[in-house]
Amino acid sequence: MSQIDLACAAFRTLLEEQLLRIDNAKVEKTDFTNKKVVTVGIVDGDGIGPLILERAKQVLNILLADELAKASIILKQIDGLTIENRLALGKSVPEDVLAEIKSCDVLLKGPTTTPMGGTMESANVTLRRELDLYANVRPVCIPEEGIDWIFYRENTEGEYVLGSRGISLPGLAMDFKVTTDFGTRRIAKAAFDYAKQNGKSRVSIVTKANIMKKTDGKFTQICHEVAADYPGIAADDWYIDIMTANLVNPAIRSGFQVFVLPNLYGDIITDEAAQIQGGVGSAGSANLGDRYAMFEAIHGSAPRMIADGLQAYVNPVSILRATVMLLRHICRQEAAQRLENALDSCKTLVTGERSGATCDAYMQELLANLK
Repeated sequence: MSQIDLACAAFRTLLEEQLLRIDNAKVEKTDFTNKKVVTVGIVDGDGIGPLILERAKQVLNILLADELAKASIILKQIDGLTIENRLALGKSVPEDVLAEIKSCDVLLKGPTTTPMGGTMESANVTLRRELDLYANVRPVCIPEEGIDWIFYRENTEGEYVLGSRGISLPGLAMDFKVTTDFGTRRIAKAAFDYAKQNGKSRVSIVTKANIMKKTDGKFTQICHEVAADYPGIAADDWYIDIMTANLVNPAIRSGFQVFVLPNLYGDIITDEAAQIQGGVGSAGSANLGDRYAMFEAIHGSAPRMIADGLQAYVNPVSILRATVMLLRHICRQEAAQRLENALDSCKTLVTGERSGATCDAYMQELLANLK
């Protein structure tokens, strides 16, 4: 077979796999209000991950002490999702680790390192696919500037779902972008449901549909079809390039409320939004599916901090914000509010540099606020 024939055969396989993925994606939603035992998986990750997860576990043990004693909530430590183990096994998520994760209801996860080059995909991409975590939800709030944003990023499609499965020929490389009716409809519904339940009047659809006419065009079309079921909530269209500018424009940015975006654009713009709030260390992230959910910091594993001996200065705020989201997801509203209030009251500033406060100093104030 010629190289083109081989590439066409590989492409056919990808199409068949994506159609099968859609068929297998429909499961019943977990109801945490009636669940007698909730298992929270704890995955430390790489780099600074173990350092910040230690702080999150410390907080959970305080907030959930009674339920942990009664075993109505179980914190399950899951090891093996390190870059060393993944490289040794040649797996983005080793099978035994994935099995342990699937035995849990929700996951609190530290950042993981993705190897440069090669074909190994991100552990996050694998987990989002395997657990069908289709909604990446990232809130950004700056009350003094009138900013109260929440981003609904489609998490299982776009450029990422086949990121390691592109086709390479001599002098030519191609990657793929996937958009399905099913995947777009459910992320749009999640965004509009949030808007309806939280008194929001506007959902902004962010794409590059003027260029990516088939995929982003479909995304925009289906979002508007969903919007028709939500009278009283306005749906407006924006291109990703101008939206990145809008978020730093004080004249209009406070008017935005809820965003719904394809995968790649959401990944980029939520980091920008977090930087506006105070840095990627200041925001948490939820990855939601119908059966499973995963909560994490939005920053990376920061190997530079380890190499530079800055371990004492790691910022735990992002993983603690994610912990608030986890507690709300499992219907522990009082514990979530206690932690959020404690975080909002902290004055200690951790910058990740020696000029800022240490992680220990921050945690000392936070724990005092929790009492």
